[in-house]
Amino acid sequence: MKLQKNTLLALCSALEFAARPGTQLSAAEIADKYRMSPHHLAKVLRTLGRAGLVRAARGAGGGYRFAGNPRRVTLMDVIELFEDISAPKSAARRAGRRANVKRASSRPSSRSSPTRM
Repeated sequence: MKLQKNTLLALCSALEFAARPGTQLSAAEIADKYRMSPHHLAKVLRTLGRAGLVRAARGAGGGYRFAGNPRRVTLMDVIELFEDISAPKSAARRAGRRANVKRASSRPSSRSSPTRM
C-alpha cells in the first residue's frame, strides 16, 4: 500500500512521540530529524490534535505532546486519519469474488447454464 505524504509525516511523528514519552517536541525538531517541511508537519500535527492524539502548547517553550492512550492507540489509528482504507478492502473482495467465479466455472458441471453469484 502506498501512503500519502501526510500519512508518512504522521507516522514519523507518532514514532517520535513513542520514542520520547512525556516529552514536548516542537514541529521544527521532528521536521529537522526527518528532513521534512515544518509547516507541512504542523498541519499534520493539527489533524492529530483534533483527533485527540497530541496536545499542543503555544508560546516560547511550546510544542506537541502525545495525548492518546499509549496502550490503545495503534499505527493503524494514525493511518486511518489520513487514508481511505475502505477502498482497497472492497477491491480485494471483488477480486476474490472473480477468483471464486473462475474456480467455479473451471470445474466440470452437470448443468449447462453458467454459475451466477
